[in-house]
Amino acid sequence: MEKKVSQAVIKRLPRYHAHLEELKAAGVMKISSKDLGNKMGLTASQVRQDFNCFGGFGQQGYGYRVSNLLDSIGSILKLDVAKTAVIIGVGNLGQAIMNNFSFVKAGFDLIAAFDSDKELIGREISGVRVYDVAELEDFCRRYSPDVGVLTLPKQFAHETAAKLCGCGIKGIWNFTNIDLHLEIDTVPVENVHFAESLMVLSYRLGENK
Repeated sequence: MEKKVSQAVIKRLPRYHAHLEELKAAGVMKISSKDLGNKMGLTASQVRQDFNCFGGFGQQGYGYRVSNLLDSIGSILKLDVAKTAVIIGVGNLGQAIMNNFSFVKAGFDLIAAFDSDKELIGREISGVRVYDVAELEDFCRRYSPDVGVLTLPKQFAHETAAKLCGCGIKGIWNFTNIDLHLEIDTVPVENVHFAESLMVLSYRLGENK
């Protein structure tokens, strides 16, 4: 049976990838688990344990080749596999994500956006066309996007997620500030909560008093 990797390890992989990209850009050829851990606020042991979940990548006494490790983590995260996404909700948050977030860097091609605002429909934002949300299901059945990004008002989140799942969507990135727990357990959902993150920071500020 394939070993199940903990969510904590999975959530650290993008951080490893980002730090390794910086190292490669700076011309660093190799790095030890200790130095990589120091950059991330982890121990060398934790770094080795994380990588051992995937078979390990280093050589004892040498460390890790930065370019090889970067490629390996990118492959684990499937950044080398073409995937497509659509975004539903082109208000302030939706537009901010479209204008500022690099979907391509995360391995995705954002192919369409959807909204009910007549003034937005037909426009292009960062090169992505905005369609009427009434066309969402037909579009998904025709083009089979992998992921739906929800940046619409929270009262429409469950209904829209259900429609996406009915059209064969494979995953949902949810910014509606509610937790989506879909009955279809084959469709993973990543819930993003800005307020919760800020509250955690508030707590951590109080720890030092």
